[in-house]
Amino acid sequence: MKKIKKFIVYIIFIYLFVRLFQIGFTSKIISTFAEDTQLEKVPYQEFDYGQFQTVKLLHTETGEVEVLPLDIYLYGVVSAEMPANFEMEALKAQAIVARTYTIYQMANNHKHQEQGADICDSPLCCQAWISKENRIARWEKEEAEQKWTKIENSVNATIGKIILYENQPIKAFFHSNSGGITESSLNVWGGDYSYLQSVQTVGEENYDSYESEVKISKDELIVKMKEKFEDFEINFEQEDWIKIVEKTDTSSRVNKIQIGNKVITGNEARSILGLKSTKFEIKVDKDDIYFYVLGYGHGVGMSQCGSDSLAKQGMNCEEIIHHYYQNVEIVSY
Repeated sequence: MKKIKKFIVYIIFIYLFVRLFQIGFTSKIISTFAEDTQLEKVPYQEFDYGQFQTVKLLHTETGEVEVLPLDIYLYGVVSAEMPANFEMEALKAQAIVARTYTIYQMANNHKHQEQGADICDSPLCCQAWISKENRIARWEKEEAEQKWTKIENSVNATIGKIILYENQPIKAFFHSNSGGITESSLNVWGGDYSYLQSVQTVGEENYDSYESEVKISKDELIVKMKEKFEDFEINFEQEDWIKIVEKTDTSSRVNKIQIGNKVITGNEARSILGLKSTKFEIKVDKDDIYFYVLGYGHGVGMSQCGSDSLAKQGMNCEEIIHHYYQNVEIVSY
């Protein structure tokens, strides 16, 4: 009996020893994995941008102007404009594009001069910006620091780099999703820039912003149109009370659309009706109008989803930029 008890004690001892070893070993693996997945920080190095060393940023909500070093300002732009879970090469492309856009605006566009600012934080006017504190607060706590490090790295790894065409900073327009093909600047705003032409991107259909649907009742349509045009009239008994009149020959975006007694541009329709882009089709079903939309944004320049898709296909940041902007140079300013 004593031998049996000793044997049982021995077995229990061995079992506990093995379990303790496993727990310690597993903890070490988890700890090692956590350490391995920590991003290595790319150090910030101050760069001489001459007259563009600092940015006077207008906060549209408060009217206050904040002065920031250019690349520190870009942390807030990249984190506001592009998801941190996008590929690093896409984020780096966004950093170069945003830096170029900022310098171009500071040199050529003085719309905020009266407020004592170079640029504002509204994507509807200039480009989006968010503070580090507000950005981190919106991320999951366990991922926040890693994501912010990734944003900083995208800027720090490209410090000094901007995009030039004929030795001048370009109008580096960008948008969320092109719906598979971007649009030339000529067809959107009328300015013909040879580096802002229509190009295709494979893979954008894999993103949520690729397609959307807007449903508007006939009564809502009347209200929305009358808010813009006091003399708006419409007869729903007429055959063509709503129709697309003209599309672009490059990406099939709506150039002109007729609604009642008004013929308006695709951009006006997008604004009035709350559509994500001008690349849309229409379907009328009894008292409702359905707008089936592809893409998100004006469609000119770099598609952010497209850049992430190209990065997943193996392109680096400079190859992505050359895909979206033709005949340009990427240089240290």
